[in-house]
Amino acid sequence: MAYEIPVTQARAELAELINRVVYGGERVVVTRHGKPLVALVSAADLQRLEGEEAAAQEPVISSVSSISSTNSAPGERRRFGIAAEHRGHHDRDD
Repeated sequence: MAYEIPVTQARAELAELINRVVYGGERVVVTRHGKPLVALVSAADLQRLEGEEAAAQEPVISSVSSISSTNSAPGERRRFGIAAEHRGHHDRDD
């Protein structure tokens, strides 16, 4: 839970708030009219948040390289779909 403080009070207590964040490990949310305006977080927290943000923006690439015919029994492929193809491919590698 973050410590909330109005912007007018935060101005007067900035040095203390910085110490709470850096040395106390707290997060401080500065509010205006009761609504969150900004947050004070440590540089370490900011670096972690930016790392998570960058990881979330990395594209996920998913593709099928090729599908080859297998030696499945005649009805097996229709009944079990890709599992039958995979098993047939794996069996040939052994």
